[in-house]
Amino acid sequence: MRALNANRSSDEELVAIVENNACGVDALQCVSGCTFGKGNLIFRDYGKQVYTLYSRRSKKAVRVVFHGKGVPEHLRGDLPARVRFILEAPEEDLLAWAGAVIDEPQPARISKSMACASCGEYVMETRLRKVDGNLICIPCAEKHSE
Repeated sequence: MRALNANRSSDEELVAIVENNACGVDALQCVSGCTFGKGNLIFRDYGKQVYTLYSRRSKKAVRVVFHGKGVPEHLRGDLPARVRFILEAPEEDLLAWAGAVIDEPQPARISKSMACASCGEYVMETRLRKVDGNLICIPCAEKHSE
């Protein structure tokens, strides 16, 4: 946030691209204000503790990598002590960051919801699948193909 000279996002001023689905994403959502609900949190399932923040205002991005090199080995098995260390440690003991060049992420799109012809639950129109002439949700389509 400091590298981008940005404040917490109230709408889509910031976009976060996260490369994992671990607890660091929770912290990033809290600090940055980027969430799935606002459409400014993008998940890429790469399994890396890497977080890219993009400012729509400045058109700049920063890539933050959690390397954790400063975390003492003896704390790795002690979660409460490890968390305490992480919260108090100097940033450079845990993180590396650098400017990044990325294509500007698309603004959030609101999709129409429609009822699945099989289960009746509402689903984003863009996620429906056509099966035997009916528009159905992905779980129902997967059951149908079994």
